[in-house]
Amino acid sequence: MSKQFASAGDMTEKKISFTEIGKDLWAFTAEGDPNTGVIIGDDSVMIVEAQATPELANKVIEKVRSVTDKPISHLVLTHYHAVRVLGAAAYRAPTVIMSQKARSMVVERGAEDRESEFMRFPRLFMGYENVNDIPPLTWPTTTFNDRMTVYLGKRRVDLSFLGRAHTAGDIVIHVPDANVMFTGDIVEYHSACYCGDGHFNDWPTTLEVIRSFDVEAIAPGRGDALVGKEMVGKALTNTADFVSSTYRPVARVAQGGGSLKEAWDACRAECDPKFKDYAIYEHCLPFNVARAYDEALGIDTPRIWTAERDAKMWADLQG
Repeated sequence: MSKQFASAGDMTEKKISFTEIGKDLWAFTAEGDPNTGVIIGDDSVMIVEAQATPELANKVIEKVRSVTDKPISHLVLTHYHAVRVLGAAAYRAPTVIMSQKARSMVVERGAEDRESEFMRFPRLFMGYENVNDIPPLTWPTTTFNDRMTVYLGKRRVDLSFLGRAHTAGDIVIHVPDANVMFTGDIVEYHSACYCGDGHFNDWPTTLEVIRSFDVEAIAPGRGDALVGKEMVGKALTNTADFVSSTYRPVARVAQGGGSLKEAWDACRAECDPKFKDYAIYEHCLPFNVARAYDEALGIDTPRIWTAERDAKMWADLQG
């Protein structure tokens, strides 16, 4: 196994796709890199997920300008992770929305997460001489608890907290007139789920709530746009399988008194045959195992990741 994070060695440029998933609804995807959603209303545009840096955000803006010249009025952030939010400044959106819980996680662990993710994802943070050149933490102008509705002219956009999953503060964005949803990292498609700040026992239930919307399309957090109910259903089932297949073997080891390394081996035995070819699988696996191990031992709130904690865990798993 490599002595560096798998993501640290992934320096290959990803192919960008810009897919219309409903009327005036677009998904910006890049082969397993973080996705961004675009919702075009009567007189303005809402962006869902900011990207990791303004440089990457400008690639999204270029695609947006290929289909509309309407101003960007709203930026919605489904959760607090640095790769999702640090590009926010590029959009110049007057309204930036998060759940109140996600904002509280910025307060609690945003600075540590920023430092940790810089080390893990050098390609996504390219274009800066050092970490001081990255914009400071991204703060919302508007928050909500369970649900909120925004009108882009006559176009209704519903924002909802449906349950814990990828983080404790995840939200989804539903556009009723097209019955299309933007799920952030609650749903992935042929990309590993990052579960390092997740809630394994809640995640499948939240996926079933999403399934109950019976949507026509989903823009997932990573991977291709999901167009058509059949593709949506497969992605929901597959995401649930990934989460459960990760947690079960780790929980057995943890609750039986085994070590983190033994849990890692058990997880690989279960997950490698099904998921080893997924985007960012090798990067996510150590963080997923560590969080599953903690949750199995009753640690409900994920421990804060720091660059130092990342490095120690990685060294421990490699022996």
